[in-house]
Amino acid sequence: MAALLLGLAGLTASAAGVVVQLLPRRFSAVQAEQLSTWEMLRRWRTWPAGQIFPRTLGYDLPGYAFDGARGLHLTARRVGIARMAHCASAVDASAAKVLNGQGCQVVLRATYVDATRSLVTTVGVAVMPTPAAAASAANALSVGSGVRPGVVPVPFPRTIAARFGAQERQLTVATSDGPYLVLSAAGFADGRPRVRISTDGYTDAEMFSLANGLARAVQKPLAAAPPAPHCPGTPGC
Repeated sequence: MAALLLGLAGLTASAAGVVVQLLPRRFSAVQAEQLSTWEMLRRWRTWPAGQIFPRTLGYDLPGYAFDGARGLHLTARRVGIARMAHCASAVDASAAKVLNGQGCQVVLRATYVDATRSLVTTVGVAVMPTPAAAASAANALSVGSGVRPGVVPVPFPRTIAARFGAQERQLTVATSDGPYLVLSAAGFADGRPRVRISTDGYTDAEMFSLANGLARAVQKPLAAAPPAPHCPGTPGC
């Protein structure tokens, strides 16, 4: 009788163990965040370049820029996509120190022209190891105003962006979401060197809207939250 009871107890414990293994696994908040970051970091490797940098991107020009009651939704067109670059070669030297200090892995870049074909912008996506690293780098590169250390523009020969280089940048933007730091630099398509645009309210607003709007548009899908991690409890999960 005692042996039978012991056997039944062992069978019950074994069955309970099987049930626990088959139940959905629960992740801690830290584990869930790590899995979410991992899913987002897969995107830059698995997505086609044209998905990261679409052929067209929309941005909004606020109404106050031209004394209008309503803003305008405009469209920028892609000029070209650059080859993947090391962090140190895709940004200014001072920006490279910030990125490398936070563990930057690689930088992807593309150049766009605005709706009027008078402004150009290079958008750079710096892949960082964690959201905290991306946010820290964005904060460091957002200090001050005007042209801060940031992405190196990519000119494309025989295009409207052929004369857009580092000396032609009029302003820069840095923002982050998830493990991605997105940098953009804007300038004039005619190749004019850096000028003070802060005295021209319309040009200042239009150029910032372009640079910031394109950075946000590229960033949004890359850093979109993936579905909550779910493990049904099957072996190997």
